[in-house]
Amino acid sequence: MKSTPEAKKQQLIADLAAARFEVIEAALALPLAAQEAPFLGVWSAHDIVAHLIGWDHANLEAMAAIRAGRLPDFYAAYDADWRTFNAGLVARYRQATLAEIASAARTGNCALIEALEALPAEDLGRDFGVRSARGRRVTIAMLLTVEARDERKHAGQIRAFGARSREGVTVVQ
Repeated sequence: MKSTPEAKKQQLIADLAAARFEVIEAALALPLAAQEAPFLGVWSAHDIVAHLIGWDHANLEAMAAIRAGRLPDFYAAYDADWRTFNAGLVARYRQATLAEIASAARTGNCALIEALEALPAEDLGRDFGVRSARGRRVTIAMLLTVEARDERKHAGQIRAFGARSREGVTVVQ
């Protein structure tokens, strides 16, 4: 049976909500001392959650840009692993404590999901003629699917760090 645009939309909403829950739960499960310890390059769990808030804002803007037939602004900042863009997001959205950033991350995720719920389901995969510099088609569904996938990856990285922390190993690349 072929999946409808509405079913795909509801699945994407569920994936975004579940992924965010997983990453916040993993970060808050870390011992307090480990929450600020860099373990992913220079990033701590706190930093990872801050950058996710930034991507919520970036993707909200991207949804409007794509529907208007424009490449999202963040594509101009692309470099290896979005390193520079992500560092800017951490600097902009980092808050004093992980508990504060977790609350902001829930709020950001809700705003993204509300915007997604308001879109016609057909717009998620629609080709609005937007192409990356490499000529790849850019759709709302593609961007938000990548966000959910990346958040699940980060949740796994944080959980693995937590397990190593409890064993006395705290720094990895």
